[in-house]
Amino acid sequence: MRAHSFSFQAMASACELRVVAADAATAERAAQAAMAEVRRIEATYSRYQSASIVSRINANAGGDWVECDAETLTLLAYAETLFNASGGLFDITSGILRQAWNFKEARVADPAQLADLYARIGWQHVERDGNQVRLPQAGMELDFGGFGKEYAADRAAAALLGQGITSGYVNLAGDVHVLGPKPDGAPWGIGIQHPRDPRKIVATIPIHKGGLATSGDYERYFEKDGKRYCHILNPHTGMPVTHWQSVSVLAATALTAGSLCTIAMLKEGDGLAFLDQAGAVYLAIDAEGLAHRRDSRSPAADQSAR
Repeated sequence: MRAHSFSFQAMASACELRVVAADAATAERAAQAAMAEVRRIEATYSRYQSASIVSRINANAGGDWVECDAETLTLLAYAETLFNASGGLFDITSGILRQAWNFKEARVADPAQLADLYARIGWQHVERDGNQVRLPQAGMELDFGGFGKEYAADRAAAALLGQGITSGYVNLAGDVHVLGPKPDGAPWGIGIQHPRDPRKIVATIPIHKGGLATSGDYERYFEKDGKRYCHILNPHTGMPVTHWQSVSVLAATALTAGSLCTIAMLKEGDGLAFLDQAGAVYLAIDAEGLAHRRDSRSPAADQSAR
């Protein structure tokens, strides 16, 4: 048994599979199944794909109901859970705020444009009736980008398991699902990027099994007048979050890990209290570069120097 590596592009990201198998043919077959599952999810739920269910719902905003399958209804129910757990901060209707922010140029969003967008934001306005979904106002949109890659990582891991693979991992641009330890029983070491120096790793997390995800202010951002504006936007204010450079969470699945770290970013100063209440294992880097961590043995967060 040895590890076979596969690299591929999906969801506008560099992705990797590490598959432990007895031979290359078995690993290749399993990897192809996992990659196909990632691409299926992208085609089904990306707002960039005109034929996706999300695009069809958005195109019908203010108009007809759209029939959804069981998987989509489950994800919509999960979106509602996140909305409630975050106090409305994790809102999959808030993606339209990107219309006011272009992180390719150093321009702060116009307050008047933000005010216009607010009127079309609010998960509580999404209508559901059985297997049908409707956005009641023209210009409203759903965006699964807040948890799409994490869900895809978990589904790709399930595809590998379906092929008999029990050791290895899926890594979709930092959203990771580890199926099981290395053949010798040792954990995989998953590196977390330094939020201010992409050439460095701030920590290497040993994982035997489970999900790891990171949310940070360094993926898409610009700086203006000494202030950093990142792509993680508070739907209540329309403004980027500022409290954390990055938050990484280890959980049973990549979906859970990603949801927890994104909510912590959105909650800003209340983020660690939220993670502690959830019993999460995390590493968070605050705006000053100070690390806060909680492992499975810690009753509360520990702090470590920069």
